[in-house]
Amino acid sequence: MVSLSSGDAKRRMVAFIALIVFALVAVAFFLRGSAVESARDFEECVGALGASPPLNDEHGGATDCNARFAGRRKPGGGYTYYDFMQGRNFDIAGPNPTAEERNWIDREYIGFLDTQRREAVSAEFAKKQDQQLRADLERDRQPAGPPLVLTPRNIPSLAAKQPADRPKPPHCDDNSLACGWSKLSAVVKNAFASSSRAKP
Repeated sequence: MVSLSSGDAKRRMVAFIALIVFALVAVAFFLRGSAVESARDFEECVGALGASPPLNDEHGGATDCNARFAGRRKPGGGYTYYDFMQGRNFDIAGPNPTAEERNWIDREYIGFLDTQRREAVSAEFAKKQDQQLRADLERDRQPAGPPLVLTPRNIPSLAAKQPADRPKPPHCDDNSLACGWSKLSAVVKNAFASSSRAKP
C-alpha cells in the first residue's frame, strides 16, 4: 500500500474543503438566482436579493429588479408606476404596465407637455407685458421738458378790436326807421357823455 505523507494528506484535506465551499457557493448562487427569477414583483425581487446579496456587486441585483419591474406595490393592494418625466404616479393593475396602461400614460404625457407649453407661452406673454408696463412707467417718470407756449400766428390789431361807428345811410328821410334809430342812439350817447363830464 501506498503510504501518504502528512503533507499530502493536508493538501488533500484543504482541496476537499475548498471543493465543499465551492459547491455551497454554487448552490446558494443557484437558489438566489432562482428566487430572483421567480419573483412576482419588485418587492419580492429585492427581498430575494436581501436574503443572499450578490458576490461581486451589491447594486447589480437591485438594478436587475428595477429593469424587470416598473411598478411598486401600494400599501392597500395594487401597484403604482412613477413616471419621472411627469413627476407623478399612475395606478396600474400589475407589477408592469400593460400596453393599454402605457398608451394611457403616454396620452397623459402629451397632455402634460401641452400644459407645459401653454404655461411657458403665458409666462413669456406676461413677462413681455410686465416689461412694457415698466418701460411705460419709466417713460412717464421722465421730466416733460419746458412747458409749451402757444402763440397765435395772426395777432389782430387794436384798431380791429374797437367797434367801428356805423356809417349813416347816405340819404336819410325823416320818416325812415334807420334814421330814427341813428338819431336816438346819438342823443343817448351824448346824454351819457355829458353826464360823465359833469361828475368830478
